[in-house]
Amino acid sequence: MVLSLAGLIGECCKVSWLLWLYLLVMFLLIVLLFCFTIFAFVVTNKGAGEVLSGKGYKDYKLGDYSNWLQKRVNNNNWRKIKSCLMDSHVCKSLNNSAAEPVEEFYARHLSSIESGCCKPPTACNFLYVSPTVWTKTNTTSELSDCNNWNNPTGSLCFNSNSCKAGVLDYLKKDWKKVAVVNIIFLIFLIIVYSVGCCAFRNNGEDNAYPRWKGYP
Repeated sequence: MVLSLAGLIGECCKVSWLLWLYLLVMFLLIVLLFCFTIFAFVVTNKGAGEVLSGKGYKDYKLGDYSNWLQKRVNNNNWRKIKSCLMDSHVCKSLNNSAAEPVEEFYARHLSSIESGCCKPPTACNFLYVSPTVWTKTNTTSELSDCNNWNNPTGSLCFNSNSCKAGVLDYLKKDWKKVAVVNIIFLIFLIIVYSVGCCAFRNNGEDNAYPRWKGYP
């Protein structure tokens, strides 16, 4: 608001220094927004859920995502994130389907957080009992995420890398939406900046030839 007012006063009142200041701030804002948009696309470029044959959901692996995103879910941050996830009852819809047959569960389209945090990774080869209750078998994998799975305590897969990956995939989608909005806003700012440059140039011409104003 203040920036727009400065530009309006600079143009209407022919205050060159105020218009110049307006253009400078606008230019810095455009550069900053451009850099942030590029950064958002770069850090969210890597990582996607693994499509599973015969299943409606995907599996997620932490190593598939950028290092910058992985650092956002390190041990210090993850304790707070995990607490929020558990308090939000993100696995509630699965808990409410305890009698669901395995065929129906496999056909479900789970969110990345539900898939990563509420069930063990498919590679664990656990035996399905209910959406949030699985048991180990003789063919159970020794992956760390498989050992982190816990039915009795209700922690499920919240301590696993697959849960972190599910959260990152959710964040990645949000960041991409923000990046698209930023591009639209960036185009708008460039148009406004171009108009401001034209006004500044015209203002300079008026100041250079004041005697001719009002004459054909």
